[in-house]
Formats: sequence, C-alpha cells, structure tokens
Amino acid sequence: MDAEKRFELIKRNTAEIITEDELKKLLKEKKNPVVYWGTAPTGKPHVGYFLPMLKVADFLKAGFKVKILLADLHAVLDNTPWTLLEKRYKYYSMVIPMLIKSVGVDVKNLEIIKGSDFQLQHDYVYDVLQLSSQVSVHDAHKAASEVVKMGDNPRLSGLIYPIMQVIDEQYLDADVQLGGTDQRKIMVLARENLSKLGYNARIEIMNPLVPGLIGKKMSSSDEKSKIDLIDDENTVIMKLKNAECVAGEPDNGILAFLKYVIMPIKADNKEKFVIKRDKKFGGNISFSDYTDIEKKFIEKKLHPLDLKNAVAEEINNMLKIFRENKKKLELLAKEAYP
Repeated sequence: MDAEKRFELIKRNTAEIITEDELKKLLKEKKNPVVYWGTAPTGKPHVGYFLPMLKVADFLKAGFKVKILLADLHAVLDNTPWTLLEKRYKYYSMVIPMLIKSVGVDVKNLEIIKGSDFQLQHDYVYDVLQLSSQVSVHDAHKAASEVVKMGDNPRLSGLIYPIMQVIDEQYLDADVQLGGTDQRKIMVLARENLSKLGYNARIEIMNPLVPGLIGKKMSSSDEKSKIDLIDDENTVIMKLKNAECVAGEPDNGILAFLKYVIMPIKADNKEKFVIKRDKKFGGNISFSDYTDIEKKFIEKKLHPLDLKNAVAEEINNMLKIFRENKKKLELLAKEAYP
C-alpha cells in the first residue's frame, strides 16, 4: 500500500486531523509509525467503542504499530473509586481485545499497555510536574471540560488528567494520537505545550462521536442511550425499537452507527447491508453505500422500524463474541460495577 492509499485509509471516517500535511509527511518518511489510543476504565464499554476500534483496524492495515492505553490512573482522576480501580481495569482488559477481535483485525502490531505501569516512574512524574508549572489552571480546566466530570466544585485531580494525557504522547513514543472529538482541547494542549519540555508535537486525529439512541452522545452512564456489550438479543432489539428515529430526519444515533460502524465493516468485507421487509412493503432491499440508505430514509422510502430491525440484527451479530464469554464478563462486571 503506497503512502497516498495509507493516508486515505487513515482519513476515512475521521472528523479532524491536526495536521493532514504532517500525516502525509510521516507516511512518506516512516514505514511503521506509532499511534496510540487511550481509554480510562470508568463506565462500562458499549457499542460506541466499535467506532474507535475500526479506526484502530485502519491504522493496523496502514502499517502502524498501535498502542492501546488502558489508563487506570486517569480513571481515578475522573472519580472512579480507588477500591474499584483494579476490578474495572480487569473488565476493560478483557473487553477491549474482544472488540478488536470482533472487527477481524490482525493484532500482531498491537500492544495493550496499563497506564500505571509507566505513569508512576520518576521521569514521567517529573515531566508532569514540570508541565504543570507551564499550564494555567484556566487552560487545564478548559482542556478537561469535555472529558472529565468536573461538576460545580471540581477536584484538583480533574486538572491533572489533561496534563498526564499530554505527557503520555511522549512516554508511549507515539507519532500520532487517536481520540474522539471530545478530546480535541487536550490534543491542542499537547500541541501547544510539549515543545516547552523539549519534546515534539504529535499528529492528532479525531473520530466523530456516535450519538446516543435518545439523541445525545452515547454514554456509559445513561442506560437508555447505549447498548451494553453484554446486552442479550431481545434487549438490543427493544432498545433499538425505542430509539429516537423520526421518519425523514437523518440526524439520529441509528443512522450514525450505520454510517461509521456497520457500513465500513460491510465495505471491508465486500458485503451488502440488507433490510428485510415483507413483500407487501416492497420486499428485501440491500445497500452497498451509506449515502443511498440516508437518501431513501430522507425520502421516507425506508421506514424507521425496518431500519431499526436491520441495525439490531447487525449489532446482535457483532456481539456474539461477548455472549460466548457472557458468564465471565458478567462476573467481572458485577465486581467492577456493584
């Protein structure tokens, strides 16, 4: 795969790249660059996590070495109880590899790293303290505002969170950081401040966030807005049936999940997305391109319930690996989320 094709693969389904020119240059100069994606083991992972895992898959196909950071210390900085930290880390350390496996990724160039394994080292802590003397309270608060639960009386830990995430780029030896659009302010903080410690700024790539089923960002703290990875088939069907999806209006979580998750998987596997309908309603209809689905939906030639049923079937297929390990996952979840 040449540099141009690698670039297009990485750019697919992203919201922003800071900067595209730097990414093109990196791809021309380095055969196996390093990208890192991090997640703090806070709330239970949900199907929204498939989106960044598909980007992880794209990076692997493009020849990158991928480092997935399970940021346990970040979790406690974001109000996860210390007593539950290790249990939540164990849950994530089982679920994240399953997510990757479920999208059919070759993981030979993927490494999973526990945050506290390197974030308590002398040099790392020294750099965090050094950067804290460069970053204002205002800038740290602004960077953390979309990621950390700040509240009316925010804790000091919430201001340490973005500073550590900036330093992670250096200690993970990353060329690129991947994150959601809610991470943008932290990524900009990194771009503006790493040079103050004598380190290079990294390329920052953001994937869009999948809206929740009720019209907001999909959130692990809102049961109605998300589908849990260990929800049973009937629960998935009922959640989709009750999801917000107004005929002719494309701005909803179901179409967003279809666009950013299901259709890229279908394209990579050279498969079509099939909507099953009774013959009296026109019979089955299949699509190879998301834009055609959205067009039919806007024209009201595709009923919301038919769309919901088809998406529910796809999601249930994606969750098979989790159901095969349901007993173990439920036991871990019970301990991590009492």
